[in-house]
Amino acid sequence: MMKKFFWMCSGADTDILEQCSKAEQIKQAGIGGTVFFTAVMATIAASYALYTVFDSIWTSIFFGLVWGLLIFNLDRFIVSTIKKKDDFKSELLQALPRIVLAIIIAVVIAKPLELKIFQKEIDQVLLEEKNQMTLDNKEQLALQYTPQMEELSTEINGLKNEISQKENEVNSLYNTYIAEAEGREGTLKIGKGPVYKEKREKHDTALAELDELRDKNNNKIAVKEAEIASLQEGYLKKVENTQPTIDGFDGLMARVNALDKLPWLPSFFIFLLFLAIETAPIISKLLAPKGEYDIKLEDAESTVKNWVEQKEYQRKQQLATDAMINDKVYEDLAADDELYQYKRKTAREVLQLQADAFYKQQKQNL
Repeated sequence: MMKKFFWMCSGADTDILEQCSKAEQIKQAGIGGTVFFTAVMATIAASYALYTVFDSIWTSIFFGLVWGLLIFNLDRFIVSTIKKKDDFKSELLQALPRIVLAIIIAVVIAKPLELKIFQKEIDQVLLEEKNQMTLDNKEQLALQYTPQMEELSTEINGLKNEISQKENEVNSLYNTYIAEAEGREGTLKIGKGPVYKEKREKHDTALAELDELRDKNNNKIAVKEAEIASLQEGYLKKVENTQPTIDGFDGLMARVNALDKLPWLPSFFIFLLFLAIETAPIISKLLAPKGEYDIKLEDAESTVKNWVEQKEYQRKQQLATDAMINDKVYEDLAADDELYQYKRKTAREVLQLQADAFYKQQKQNL
């Protein structure tokens, strides 16, 4: 049962194989097994690759099976259409397009499995890229908010400086009227005289202005700080909303690009492995000597070909013979006087009928 299944996989004619030796049957079964297991590897590779895209195991398995069946049918077609001949160069030329196709299939099959084999290394590369993308994203978003926040901070510092300058002015006036009262400056008289009162009034006026300025500027500072807090909240919210996109940056194309950043030698050897698997049926068929199955298959095909050629030749001869007979028949009829008189009579009647019809038509027109 398994042997016949592998025969089917090789694309061989089972009726002919039944009449061949055991060695020939084993050879064809080996080719079919290679085709089958190549399709299995293609199914596994495609399922994993599609799982990284759809994140659904059943969808991935379904399309992976479709891809595996496609590869199976294609490999089976490639192997079954290579005919053994006595000229190796002719066989190689016949197989060359199929080898190129096998290389393309090997690349397609190997790439998803490389992604699976080097998954941890790829995850590390993607993590570094995500971290860098997160930093770049924060810097780009900060460019939208930083200028406004810096402008507001500058305005707040200006308002605070106004309060500080006014406080320095009030402190200076305070020190002036205290020094006047102690006799250290001004009139140099101890006590609270008219000059002291004048300086004290200036200080009190400046202090009232300071209180008013402090209230006004503090209100403005509170408003601007609220605006800064709102901008910071908007910035953090924007970062939070864009972060899932960065976290989800692990699709098929991202993983392929990450794989390209890893050392190329391990990937190259994996590619060579799948290339060997994919081209094994073709290479084995090219290198194998012409066997009993190939001879019997060629005999069966040549029998059908000769039979078709014979039928085509017979049809051509039949057509030529029939044409020659018809020509001779008409030559003999051309010399028959009775046939000549009959056709002369019928032609005369036709001409008379035409003349009568023409006469009637002309008469109606007049």
